[in-house]
Amino acid sequence: MTTDNTLGFVFPGQGSQSVGMLDALAGTYPAVRETFEEAGAILDTDLWDIAVNGPEDSLNRTEITQPALLAAGVAVWRVWQARGGAAPGIMAGHSLGEYTALVCAGAMEFADAVAVVHDRGRFMQSAVPEGQGAMAAILGLDDDAVRAACESAAQGEIVEAVNYNAPGQVVIAGDRSAVDRAIEAAREAGAKKAVALPVSVPSHCALMRPAAERLEERLASVTIGEPTVPVIHNVDAEPAADAGAIRERLVAQLHSPVRWVDTIRTMQARGVTRLVEAGPGKVLAGLNRRIERRMPALPVFDPDTLEKALQE
Repeated sequence: MTTDNTLGFVFPGQGSQSVGMLDALAGTYPAVRETFEEAGAILDTDLWDIAVNGPEDSLNRTEITQPALLAAGVAVWRVWQARGGAAPGIMAGHSLGEYTALVCAGAMEFADAVAVVHDRGRFMQSAVPEGQGAMAAILGLDDDAVRAACESAAQGEIVEAVNYNAPGQVVIAGDRSAVDRAIEAAREAGAKKAVALPVSVPSHCALMRPAAERLEERLASVTIGEPTVPVIHNVDAEPAADAGAIRERLVAQLHSPVRWVDTIRTMQARGVTRLVEAGPGKVLAGLNRRIERRMPALPVFDPDTLEKALQE
């Protein structure tokens, strides 16, 4: 497998899942279903059936969504390898996708990552009782204006900018009432759109610190090695120096912002000129058009998109 240092691979996080995901790719490449079945056996759950047939409520349960998306990204990567696609010079993943990147870069075993992200989902869900936390997307304000809206809306509660997804596209999270106030503050500040997201967990804000403490204990028992491909981490948009630093970043990631804009710009600064988004949908490819139009991002989720990406 030849390495192309101008190629970057990115892996999506929660929100990219949909019932029926990767079904068409699995029709041509049995490795897709086999990857889901491998993950399902670890969890004693028919993960492939949930991914393909739903119901949607089951797929959207955080402790199911996370291993399902991990399996999806790894499945696409395995198909890419089997087809002789070039090895990328660098990888990254959005939130949960960071684990997918670490597996595909050889830093974590797939089985370990499946079990860890299942637990990560449980830890996140139990950290904040359902209904008490919230997230919202703020469009059309710069980062400083979003942070100012959060500061004015907090009033002793938690609300923070948590996903810097693209210029003018920031997600906030925290206590539900504080998020509601921040939505109004953002609208008053001139946001084009400020809307609550249909999620059950306020990811990447300070409310996730109890989950991060449990994750730190859980990761202590997992073998993490040096990645064969550099992985850019969400919390600082840089690769980690060693396995211990990878653990630290995975723990910090739960209660720290996802710096996706900085991540893409780091990849570009390291010579990447095009991206492949490996997993269901094309969320990250869409963000990339807002971050850096000159760097095409090709989603791979079915036979047609695979062939297109292989030919680029």
